Amino acid sequence: MATQIAQTTGAQFTAILGLGVYRPARVVTNDEVAGPIDSSDEWIRTRSGIRTRRFADDSETIHSMSVAAARGALESAKIAADQVDCVIVATSTHLLLTPAAAPRIATELGAGGAAAFDISAGCAGFCHGLAMASDLVRAGTSSRVLVIGVEKLTDTINPADRSTAFLFADGAGAVVVGPADEPGIGPTVWGSDGTQHQAIRQDKDWIEFFTEIEEKGLDAVRPYLAMEGTAVFRWAAHSLEKVCRDAVDRAGLAMDDLDAMIPHQANGRIIEIMARVLKLPENCALANDIEEAGNTSAASIPLAMETLLRTGESKPGDTALLIAFGAGLSYAAQVVKLPEFSSPRPLS
Repeated sequence: MATQIAQTTGAQFTAILGLGVYRPARVVTNDEVAGPIDSSDEWIRTRSGIRTRRFADDSETIHSMSVAAARGALESAKIAADQVDCVIVATSTHLLLTPAAAPRIATELGAGGAAAFDISAGCAGFCHGLAMASDLVRAGTSSRVLVIGVEKLTDTINPADRSTAFLFADGAGAVVVGPADEPGIGPTVWGSDGTQHQAIRQDKDWIEFFTEIEEKGLDAVRPYLAMEGTAVFRWAAHSLEKVCRDAVDRAGLAMDDLDAMIPHQANGRIIEIMARVLKLPENCALANDIEEAGNTSAASIPLAMETLLRTGESKPGDTALLIAFGAGLSYAAQVVKLPEFSSPRPLS
């Protein structure tokens, strides 16, 4: 008789059990970023919907912001750190190729020994991590998973680049995913379009930069984040309606069942277009955290979720559509029940 390998099964249902965020202390106005790009507050607000954003200082790192947000998520989920057996960190701005940020974060939290790894899916990273966490718990591979979206984009942008300097900002958000008595995370609709890989990118690889140093010395220009804003805008405005509708349909719901929509906070105009084409019900809250937080890439979904809950526009238990898209171009969407949350935490 052939040897048979055992399989595991986990929870029938999963949910987001708790949410925590970290917002850097420094608030940066449009007037502050407008000078180097020869712009103005009015131009920035009109183009993006942004009024302010948060920039991290030297003490506010990928690790410290992640730990602060994660502690809030654990507290609101009423889960001890040693009950977490997997930590997933979604980020594009941990500037070490190795090791990943996640193992150190897990140990600092008190979840030492947990599986811990980073994922890179640009601004869609948090929704990718959420999908993986839910599937890990349902498969029995993990019991409770901590998902963190964190970025320090100010380390990667050129303050004189008119296409990026006014958009991107810093912050972190985290959730605990675990078993639930009823479905709290719907099926994920995700994918990518590699034909648009150049639309959001690092403008040169490290080998190119090292070669440039050898040739030009101190005149070498470091790699920066680059974006073709028009290409991203057109792709998002015309490609994401079907993704959103598919996610709602696969959750067995209709648009009228949504209490909230939380899109990646890429651009206020994209958010408005998506809400309009989806014909959201009048009572559906629409996240607009970009106005005060800017585009925080993988951190934007949990940060926007926290704002809706903190301001009372949404409440725990509400049904929300999450949709994110970014470098790759990658995208992911799922319907979730909104969790309990804790207020933004200071660094410890």
